[in-house]
Amino acid sequence: MIFDIKLQISYEYANPAVGGRHVVCVMPLGQTVGQSVQSATLEIDPVPQERLDRVDFFGNAVTEFSFRGPHDRVSLTLRARVMRDGQLPSLASAVPLDALARELALCRDVGPNAPLHFLAPSSRVPIDAAMTAFASGFVRPGLTVAEVVMAVGSGLFGHMRFDPTATKVDTPATEAFGKGRGVCQDFSHIMIACLRGIGIPAGYVSGYLRTLPPPGKPRLEGADAMHAWVRAWCGKAAGWIEFDPTNNCLAGGDHIVVAHGRDYSDVAPIKGTMRIAGGQKSRQAVDVIPLG
Repeated sequence: MIFDIKLQISYEYANPAVGGRHVVCVMPLGQTVGQSVQSATLEIDPVPQERLDRVDFFGNAVTEFSFRGPHDRVSLTLRARVMRDGQLPSLASAVPLDALARELALCRDVGPNAPLHFLAPSSRVPIDAAMTAFASGFVRPGLTVAEVVMAVGSGLFGHMRFDPTATKVDTPATEAFGKGRGVCQDFSHIMIACLRGIGIPAGYVSGYLRTLPPPGKPRLEGADAMHAWVRAWCGKAAGWIEFDPTNNCLAGGDHIVVAHGRDYSDVAPIKGTMRIAGGQKSRQAVDVIPLG
């Protein structure tokens, strides 16, 4: 399936900002299984004095830009065309959970996709006793890592309720888990904490969902904004699989990958610093249109 994607992010400041440096991570990922980017452009208005397009450690496309003088607004517009393979991953080669620790002990890879980067706590994902106990409740003798990942994700879908008013971007995963409510970022951080707590390497995936569902299928939550889901390492033979706990499904043809990281902090759509007084307004709009 081929998708046309348009993302617009805008900020309006009550008073002009003086200077500012930002990092943007919204470009669809070209180096990933089942996805290819046919074209992609990112426009910034006003035109910044400095701009650098680069690739970060995890292989994500990021853009750094900065302003030296005063400005009262910033607008970002992404346009991309992406081909996405709808085939779901094979789970047959996933190792049993009780064999995973042995495979990890033998792992010597320290590259971007190495599972060892995704085992320890990270800035947004603690190792929490309550979430570890929740995940442990889905572990049964003989289950593979992939089966445990899907069981934990489905269990979390039953435990949590999608509620865009319950949390903010900086709400801790422990608080969202205690409330049993949140958005895709919360679902993903909680699932990552659950999996890491039982020894499964897990990471954060940011991306887009198609806007229009297939005929007869329900609309997926989060389709009007950037979305997030989870990737988990299931052993050397199986590699990484991706699961969307917000919608209780494996990530497939509807999920367009933007970036991989340890948590949201690694792949935030935009972050930075500037000198400003007063408030600001922001807007975000996403269209993901299937072609053909």
